[in-house]
Amino acid sequence: MPKVIRILGAVSFVFAAICLAGCGAATKHSSASVNKPLILPETTSGKPKIVAFGDSLTAGFGLTENESYPYLLQQKLKADGFDYEVINAGVSGDTSQGGLERVDWALGMDNVKILVLELGGNDLLRGIPVAKMKSNLDQIIGKAQAKGVKVLLCGMLAPPTMGTQYQRDYISAFPDLAEDHHISFLPFLLDNIALKKELNQADGIHPNAEGEKIMTDNVYKELKKML
Repeated sequence: MPKVIRILGAVSFVFAAICLAGCGAATKHSSASVNKPLILPETTSGKPKIVAFGDSLTAGFGLTENESYPYLLQQKLKADGFDYEVINAGVSGDTSQGGLERVDWALGMDNVKILVLELGGNDLLRGIPVAKMKSNLDQIIGKAQAKGVKVLLCGMLAPPTMGTQYQRDYISAFPDLAEDHHISFLPFLLDNIALKKELNQADGIHPNAEGEKIMTDNVYKELKKML
């Protein structure tokens, strides 16, 4: 808990800059990238699939494909002898609403076994009501479970500058959803990355190549328990 408090305190200090970078990116992508892609991500086999479903943090914004966390996750699975195919279904600028609108497409791929759900950061940057975000995520999780797909929910944090009530509701939304649906939960996707200049790109919000490695480790620690 003290670690989370320290992160929240620092987050409030840089949140204005993050909003300028994040909201600008979200606006840029809102008319196109948030919509369902025209084609499915390329799949290479009939192997069981892990769908990395999220926004720019999943898509690997500002990085090459080989530096993105879904690619690195694939390498970790292979090295440990797990025969899964990881699909990068990240869309930069996506919100929980955008995710809800395209999740049927993602779950419609053959042999999907696990959904790594990473959404909510852009909801925060846009000040979308927490109840709306939580409802969207609740429906996404429900759709996955209806198809027998396991879900790993990735949590995020909100700074005090959003207001005490918003911050409290936002932070608690993720563990509440995980408990309600009895799903696996990663409390903070950017643990050991957030606010570390050497691990982030110039915008201060997207991990660089080194930060992606740590983010991959964060995800894999929880994902491995599900395999």
